[in-house]
Amino acid sequence: MDEPDRWHHMTTAPKDGSRILVTIRPSEQGPAEVDLAYWSHGDQFGAEGWRASDSSPGHIIEYAEPELKCWMPMPSVNLNRTSMPSPWEGDDAQELDGSGI
Repeated sequence: MDEPDRWHHMTTAPKDGSRILVTIRPSEQGPAEVDLAYWSHGDQFGAEGWRASDSSPGHIIEYAEPELKCWMPMPSVNLNRTSMPSPWEGDDAQELDGSGI
């Protein structure tokens, strides 16, 4: 069973529509952050890909694969913004659990 507080390489993220926590890479828009996301198979609102879980019709927030650094399963406790884990700040593939390709 996965350890609940370990970050994993994005190649192992579930693409079944379940919600997961993701680390978004730092960019010109701001520092690394954690968001709740899910894989969408595509619909009338957007293409197949990762979406923020607070997306809604007419306001889809999509993430390109390179924007996402790693993921972890949702904690079993109720999650709110104040209890979000810290973004993964380490080197990419070498230190992440399950990074073997």
